[in-house]
Amino acid sequence: MKFKSYDINIKYIKELLELKDFEINSMEFEDAFKLDNRNYFQYYISLLKYNHPLMFAFGTYNDYNSRMIKIFLFFFSFSSDLTINALFFNDDTMHKIYKDRGKFDLLFQIPQILYSTLISRFIDTLIKTLALSQDNIIELKKEKRKNYIKKKYLRILKNFRIKTIFFFIISFIILSCFWYYVTCFCGIYVNTQTHLIKDCIISLLTSFIYPFGIILIPGLFRIPALRMKNPCLYKFSSFLENYLA
Repeated sequence: MKFKSYDINIKYIKELLELKDFEINSMEFEDAFKLDNRNYFQYYISLLKYNHPLMFAFGTYNDYNSRMIKIFLFFFSFSSDLTINALFFNDDTMHKIYKDRGKFDLLFQIPQILYSTLISRFIDTLIKTLALSQDNIIELKKEKRKNYIKKKYLRILKNFRIKTIFFFIISFIILSCFWYYVTCFCGIYVNTQTHLIKDCIISLLTSFIYPFGIILIPGLFRIPALRMKNPCLYKFSSFLENYLA
């Protein structure tokens, strides 16, 4: 039994020390040049796993984030899509629905859907900074000074606990506001509920589809940068990865 326990511990330590895709993606140029031997497709998949809402929430790969929190963030994203779409239903929208006798005009709704998607993704990004523990673990793994590891671990653990408390408090307040507004909206504008649900579904589908295209861009610069040993091009690819992916 002791040997079995020892083997399990060794396996766990190896898995913990093994570099994950997102760690390789965030490496400085010199380290990436030595260690990153992935091709374009492998790099593309690594970005997709951590930036596509469905893959990130329900994927079976290991990372340093709570599975429960990732799933919670997925449903939080749905709630924000629904509420932001409801906020964009103004007098002009209501008049258009009345003129069209309740028919759904996709072309008229497209700007509203796009704005709602962008705003919702922005809110999701802010919430993620409080919810996810990934960056904290990476910070600890980068610590090379043995004497400071325990001290740094305790500091990171304390900071993460504070972040988690703020995350649940802020999420509860935001979701309460979402629930109240959508309930009032659907109670007052009963005939507009169908349009709201359709807008929300299209907005959600848009958030599922656009990562497949936009995540193609960073690899077009990163892979050539590593092959040609070009630090400037690599920094540009990292910039695109941070702000597009």
